[in-house]
Amino acid sequence: MRIFGLAGWSGSGKTTLLAGLIPELVARGLSVSTIKHAHHEFDIDRPGKDSWRHRQAGATEVMVASARRWALMHELRGLPEPSLDELVAQMSPVDLLLVEGFKRQPHPKLEVHRPSLGKPLIYPDDPHVVAIASDEPFAAPLPLLPLGDAGAVAAFITDHLGFG
Repeated sequence: MRIFGLAGWSGSGKTTLLAGLIPELVARGLSVSTIKHAHHEFDIDRPGKDSWRHRQAGATEVMVASARRWALMHELRGLPEPSLDELVAQMSPVDLLLVEGFKRQPHPKLEVHRPSLGKPLIYPDDPHVVAIASDEPFAAPLPLLPLGDAGAVAAFITDHLGFG
């Protein structure tokens, strides 16, 4: 399973780009999964639902399953946050695992950058950034891709990872 990341500051457009990339990559015949890092407490459950009540009662894991999908929620209950490698080990094999966030991890990644946000570029301090997607052109020592063109970004990713 090959891993490729999207990294950038909050509000840079990572999720929007990722949502556009997935259908482009699937159309190229790749199976694709994603992992997204959340910097804050999040919940995919709702208070009052049976699964929420199970977690509140102290269950370490709660699986919700139907004829269309299943989801597994794992409560850390004070344990350290799992590493990206530990999370990847939980994923079913696919051709390409896209990782949103985890910008300090050593996998190839695309930096998503909007100069208008006034945030510094990540690539100078991260040798794993292999290209930049931006909504404005600027001089960079790495390939600069148009942020609004998911097809061009998908082509770069597939070429970079050697999908033929």
